[in-house]
Formats: sequence, structure tokens, C-alpha cells
Amino acid sequence: MIRSFDSITKPAPGELEGMAVLSGSHGGIYAAYLAARTRALAIVLHDAGVGRENAGIACIGYCQALGMACATVDYRSARIGDAADMLARGRISFVNNAATAAGCQPGMSAPDALAALQGAPAWRADPPAYEEGQGEIVVVEGREPVIYLDSASMAGPGHTGRILAIGSHGALLGGDPAAALRTDARAALYNDAGIGIDGAGITRLPALDARGIAAVTVSAASARIGDGRSTLLDGIISAVNEHAGANGAREHMPATQWVTALLDGL
Repeated sequence: MIRSFDSITKPAPGELEGMAVLSGSHGGIYAAYLAARTRALAIVLHDAGVGRENAGIACIGYCQALGMACATVDYRSARIGDAADMLARGRISFVNNAATAAGCQPGMSAPDALAALQGAPAWRADPPAYEEGQGEIVVVEGREPVIYLDSASMAGPGHTGRILAIGSHGALLGGDPAAALRTDARAALYNDAGIGIDGAGITRLPALDARGIAAVTVSAASARIGDGRSTLLDGIISAVNEHAGANGAREHMPATQWVTALLDGL
């Protein structure tokens, strides 16, 4: 059986046992951990432009260590965060040995890859415990710390009015503007996942503009996707929305430089 999800945060532990699964999530370690926790037979994730330290395809090695078949879809072929588009247009970019053993190869269409992965070898290892990071970083002494979150799914009402450095990709899940951010933050920074086809990796920005939230993406080549600290500390801004631009954000600017200016202006 085959299942698909815009985000691998949606299915519950054990829910997908024995299934070949496709998700619009980036291929970072936490996404791989969540996939393994569902007990899926095999997982196809998005390569998110691969990016710094190959963070967008960390799932390949992580899953192989468990014996779980894993492949990624090329960011130039289909939109990240959009399982339907990945099924319609996605082409496989990377595979691990377990996926290769099932007949999955780079260049395959996503549906053909999933069909092959239904024959992947069974695996039984328990994934090691893993938790997404969250915390605070003081950027300007005497000013409110910046909150870092490894995933946008961690944002909530308690983050209203704060500056959030988020490890997630800057794409709308399933193209839904309502999913852009689950709080009215002062500002938000995301990873652009290589931007990719249809500019998918930066589509949260106009949706947040409509809500009056300053938002930027940082280049996937500059910061590790899935790592909120890296978004803030390593990130180089790749795209800005109008509210961010009005508050001093510019392309090619270090994320910390913009955040410092924001905090000094508060």
C-alpha cells in the first residue's frame, strides 16, 4: 500500500507499518526519524536542494543505518511541501542501498519509485530517540532573545510577537496560506530549500506579508535545513517579503545582521 502526506509530522507512530510512503517534508534527520517511527516500509522525502552539509538528504544515511529504504525527490522537479505535486512531477534524486535493492533508482518518477519500494526489504530496528531543538539565543544584549525552532510545527501562541528562526523550509504545505505560521510572530526566518521549481521554497513569504509579518528565507547552501540555530547563525538571506524589506532585510545579508537591526529598532 502507498500513502502520501504534505508533512511527515502528520502520521502517528506505528500508523504506516509496512507501507511505502511519500512526504513533502525535507529529507533531514528529524523527518527520517518521524518516518521510521511510523514503521513505514520505505520513505520518499524531498531533497530540499541538498544544501549545507547535505542536510536535505541526511535521511539517506539515517534510514540505511536502520535498514529502511529511502529516496528523495529532486527539488528541481517538484514542489517541497506538496505531496500531490511530487507524485505528479517528482523525479528521484538520491537513493540508499536498501532502496536500490528494491529497484528504486535516480531519475525514476515518484510513482514508479513508490511501486518499486513496495518490495523493499523489511526492517525491524528501533530508531534512536531524537528531539527537535528549540531554545533562545541572545543576539543583542539587553534585548529579547530570538527563539529558534527546528520545525515550524513547534510554533504556537506562546511565540506571538517574537522573532523566530525556523529550520523548516519556506514553502506552504500543500500550497495552503493558512499553514504559513501558527502564530503572529514579529518576524520569521526560514530555509529556502534551494527555492526550487515554481519558487516553492519561498512561498510562505507573501502569505505572511498578508498578515503583516516580516519574513525572509536563508539560502539552503548557507544553513542546515531542519536546524533553527543554523538558520539564524549561519544563514544568508535569499528572499524577503515586503514587510521584511521595509524593516531593512536585503538579499545576501547575514541573518544575524538583519535580526540585530530589528532588535535595535524595537
